Amino acid sequence: MKRKLQNTTSKIWSVSAIAIVLILWQMICSFGVVDSFMLPSPVQVVKAFIEEFPTLMEHSLVTLSEAFIGLALGILLGFVMAVLMDQFEPLYKACYPLIVLSQTIPTVAIAPLLVLWFGYEMAPKVILIVITTFFPITVGLLNGFKAADQDSINLLRAMGAGRWQIFSVVKLPGAMSQFFAGLRISASYAVVGAVISEWLGGFSGLGVYMTRVKKAFSFDKMFAVIFLISIISLLLMKGVDLLQKKCMPWEKE
Repeated sequence: MKRKLQNTTSKIWSVSAIAIVLILWQMICSFGVVDSFMLPSPVQVVKAFIEEFPTLMEHSLVTLSEAFIGLALGILLGFVMAVLMDQFEPLYKACYPLIVLSQTIPTVAIAPLLVLWFGYEMAPKVILIVITTFFPITVGLLNGFKAADQDSINLLRAMGAGRWQIFSVVKLPGAMSQFFAGLRISASYAVVGAVISEWLGGFSGLGVYMTRVKKAFSFDKMFAVIFLISIISLLLMKGVDLLQKKCMPWEKE
């Protein structure tokens, strides 16, 4: 009961903060502190969202398709890399610095090259999403594997368990929390990565739509897309939370 009350109070504070920001934003626009063509009011953004809703949904399907494919491949790559690096120490020493180095390169710098090499279809967008999303998965799982209880591992070894038995019984279940923490980050990165890749070339998608409305100086529509991207990212993160509860029932309150 106490925990439920704390969660309710936390949500009230969050909603109140958002409401205050929106009210201040509306007041700034209403009193003309900033010109409306530069900063549309929340009311204008909502109107634009309603008017453009069918178009936004059409472009969202393209962006979500890219995001889900890229995220799935990123999870697969991150999981395989983490398992191999955990099982083979030389591979860990060789690959981990390269994995970290891959994240120091700005995605905006990689995207034009991918478009140049692979064209304007889905392939360069999916590749960029994979590059963006596999890192949190890999690092999260590796940290989980390294934090496995050594006493449990020694006990299984004493009982004659092999390397993969120890992995499946101790290391993998123990790393699930870190995996879902990384997945939560990767899910939000997937949508953002898809939009960034669409800025630089494509025929449809939220990023392409943002580029078009920006060139037309329709900033109310641009803000509508930004809010839609934020909502999609929050929904994906909430979906990861629900999946974690299903996969890890022992952590239910």
